[in-house]
Amino acid sequence: MAATGKIVEGVFAINKPPSITSAQVLRDLQTHFNPSTLFSPWLTAEKARRSQENHNQKQRRRDKKPPQVKIGHGGTLDPLATGVLIAGIGKGTKHLQSFLECTKSYEAVILFGAATDTYDRGGKVLAQAPYAHITREMIEENLGKFRGKIMQKPPIFSALRVQGKRLYEYAREGKEVPVEIQERPVEVLELELVDWMDGGTHEYRWPKEGASGEEKAIAEKVLHLGPIKDEAVEQGLEQGSSSTQTGTIQDTESSPASKRKRDVSEQDDLVSDSPKKSKTGASTIMSGALPPVDPEPANAFPSATPSDPAFQQPSTPPPPAELPQPTPPACKLRVTVTSGFYVRSLCHDLGSAVGSLALMSELVRTRQGDYELGNNVLEYDDLSKGESVWGPKVEGMLDEWKERQGSVGGKGLIPEGVEL
Repeated sequence: MAATGKIVEGVFAINKPPSITSAQVLRDLQTHFNPSTLFSPWLTAEKARRSQENHNQKQRRRDKKPPQVKIGHGGTLDPLATGVLIAGIGKGTKHLQSFLECTKSYEAVILFGAATDTYDRGGKVLAQAPYAHITREMIEENLGKFRGKIMQKPPIFSALRVQGKRLYEYAREGKEVPVEIQERPVEVLELELVDWMDGGTHEYRWPKEGASGEEKAIAEKVLHLGPIKDEAVEQGLEQGSSSTQTGTIQDTESSPASKRKRDVSEQDDLVSDSPKKSKTGASTIMSGALPPVDPEPANAFPSATPSDPAFQQPSTPPPPAELPQPTPPACKLRVTVTSGFYVRSLCHDLGSAVGSLALMSELVRTRQGDYELGNNVLEYDDLSKGESVWGPKVEGMLDEWKERQGSVGGKGLIPEGVEL
C-alpha cells in the first residue's frame, strides 16, 4: 500500500466488461478510488491546490463539489466490447492522447447475412442477404483487400464530427447527415482468420429488432449497404432454400417509428427481446411468427341451426408454427491497426466483399500500446474484492508507468507504435 503522503498518479489499464460504457467504468473506478487510502494523499493535495486559487479561478471552475480523483480514458470501447481500457489518473490524463495514436489489437466475431444501422449486434436490422455461398476460403481470399494502407468509411455511430456535430448525434436524433461521410486513410498492420464457424455450430444471432421504415430510409442514405454480387446470389440460390439464404437483399419488415434512444456516449440499449409489431399487428419477419389466421365472421351461417346439416362450427385454428431461425456462418478475426480504424466498418465491408451483409457480433481489445490482456491489465472484478486486492495492483501499475516515463526523458510514456 502507498506510504503516508505518497501521491499516486499516472496511467494504467483495466479489462472492461461487456454491456457497460467506458464512461461507466471510469465512474466505477472513481467510486472505489475516492474513499481509498491509496488516493487519499492525492485528494488532500488537490484540496490544498484549490484553496490557493484566486477568485476568478474559483468562479471559472464548473464543478463546485468537493474534489474527486481525476480520471480519464485513452480511447473508448463500445458497450458490447470488452478488453483493454487505458485509464489516466491525475497528471496521467495529460498523456492519454498518445494512447489514441498508438497501435491496437482486437479479436472480432463477424456474423454474416444481415446489416444493422450500427454495424454491430446492438443495432436494428436494416436488411438481410444471402449467406449460403460464403466459405472459409472465400473469407481468407478477401482479407487481402483489407491489409496494409486502405481507405475506410467510418460508421455513422462514431464520435467523428460533421459541421460541428458528432455523427452519433445525427443518428440518435434520426436526422440525415448534411454531407457525405468521407473515406479516411487507415492502416491494417496484421489481419488473420483465427476461426471459422459454420451455420448452426455457434451461438451468435442477428438482433431481433428491425428498423422502422423511417429509420431505414435515413440510414440507407448514409450506410451504403451496397449491391449483392450476381454470382454470389446465384450461389446462394443453388445452395440454400431459406428466404434469408437466397435471392436479393431483403428489408426487414417495418416496426412503428420511434425516437432513437441510443446514445453512443452511453450506448447501453442492446438488443430488445420483444418482437416488434407491424401496422397490421402482425409480428415482424425477425420475430419468427406467422401472421394470425383471420377469424370467421360472427354471422357466417345466419339461417343455419346446430341440427342443420349445413351448419359447420368453425374449428379453432392451430397455433402458428414457429419459423426456423436463420443459421448464418460466422468467423473470428484477429487484427492490429493504427489510430482511426473502426472494426465495425471492417466487419460491414467484409460482408459486402463476399457478396452478402455482415455485422460485428463480438469485440475484444486485446492490446493497446504496451498494455495487454493477461499481462499488465487490472481485472474489473478486482474492484469488488476491496482495496486490499486492487490497491497494490493499481499502485504497482502506476509506479511502473512513472519509471518508464523517466526512461524517455520526462516526455511521458510513449506507447508502442508511436514515433518520437
